[in-house]
Amino acid sequence: MTVHFPTPARSRRSQTGPARLAVLGTRAVQPMALSTHAALDATLATATRDVLITSGRWAGTADPVGMLRQVDYENLRRGVRYRVLFPDRARTVPALAARLGSLALAGAEVRTLPEVPMDAMVIDESVAVVPGDRPDGRAGGIAVFRLPSVVHTVVELFERVWPAAVSLLAGDVPEGTELNGRERELLSLLSAGCTDESAAARLGISVRTVRRMMSTIMNRLGARSRFQAGVKAADRGWLVERAG
Repeated sequence: MTVHFPTPARSRRSQTGPARLAVLGTRAVQPMALSTHAALDATLATATRDVLITSGRWAGTADPVGMLRQVDYENLRRGVRYRVLFPDRARTVPALAARLGSLALAGAEVRTLPEVPMDAMVIDESVAVVPGDRPDGRAGGIAVFRLPSVVHTVVELFERVWPAAVSLLAGDVPEGTELNGRERELLSLLSAGCTDESAAARLGISVRTVRRMMSTIMNRLGARSRFQAGVKAADRGWLVERAG
């Protein structure tokens, strides 16, 4: 969900703020404010109950919603509940995976989905924040909505997709997101039809270790099954060929 703010026409002197926009449903909605990052930090600092964050824009400088801020950690220390949703690919982007793992370690509930349906933040179910282009066309703008109907729509969509997302635990984020040689070999064996027992025998490890390694790989890839883990690994070129 990205909001675009057209530059107001000069002839409309009564329109001093951002132009009205159609962003949710069929009705035009006007943001209460076009906020700055500093103003958003100040608004986040007032959170008392919960913060929802959903972002598919990779938390870069052009992603004012998905950026992970110092105020987020301060809120977590104060007991504010955080639920954070990112795409599965975030698990394989080293810098982002590390930042999300740090947030999870601080107490946030972090999950991933194959595709995130919107970019938005909701604070205490009373303020909705979405990214928007500035009037000059540059990215990085922030639109703040306080209309209950807008906030409710964002929360409802978040709650619909949240149960299907896979948890990212702090311990699931390794120093590097690439698979090591042993993990690639294990995935290749299992993808070729080997059982846990036969894969363990061929690798010289225990069945328990095989299952632990697969759990780690699935978490890292955001996979909901071993089959999906194999597909995702193949897409990334992580499977190795074994002769014989």
